[in-house]
Amino acid sequence: MGLVGKKAMGERENDYRMVEIRQEDVERVLEFLRKFFFKDEPLNLCIGLLEDGKRCEELEAFCTSSIPDGLSLMAISPTNEIVGVCLNGILTRDGGDDHPHCTHPKFSKVVALLDRVSRESDLFGRFPDVNKALDIKVASVHADYRGRGIAKALFDATKKMAKVLGFNLVKVDCSSHFTALAVAKLGFHSIYSLDYKDHVDNDGRPIFEPEPPHCKV
Repeated sequence: MGLVGKKAMGERENDYRMVEIRQEDVERVLEFLRKFFFKDEPLNLCIGLLEDGKRCEELEAFCTSSIPDGLSLMAISPTNEIVGVCLNGILTRDGGDDHPHCTHPKFSKVVALLDRVSRESDLFGRFPDVNKALDIKVASVHADYRGRGIAKALFDATKKMAKVLGFNLVKVDCSSHFTALAVAKLGFHSIYSLDYKDHVDNDGRPIFEPEPPHCKV
């Protein structure tokens, strides 16, 4: 799409500015995610997705697949360093719920959980008048910049952009307790939750057992 709300595009918030992520930024964004998101995300941690410093190309593709939609934002410092990202995509009523088939033995577990959440939350069934939604897939802030309101600014800019582009709904799945708290403060309302202890394998054992306080998605 390539369209960002006026206050989102080039907006300055203290010591950073908000800009649209373009295709040429993908590798920079991935480097940022490898440092500040992949290793901290509760589900990745508890299944050892990136143990021994290994990369997961399926995870990287999942996170960056919606960048061509032109809806993803990043916060940039005066020295042109990425200090926060919000990777957004589009959900449509007729677009299907499940993600592409994943063969990675560990990341496929994450994909299966997200697919279950998508089906059981039944977003478009709950909102029959909505035919498309903006989906916040990933949000992350540089470790040295946390606590400065960057995450809030990214979410606010995303919501403003969604309104400009005619989206009536913004959706985010929260695998982290802290992300859930943050979006609740921004006015998001929970329509579904699943305790990790209730998401089990064929033997009845929980597939994900993240450290407290992360207990549900």
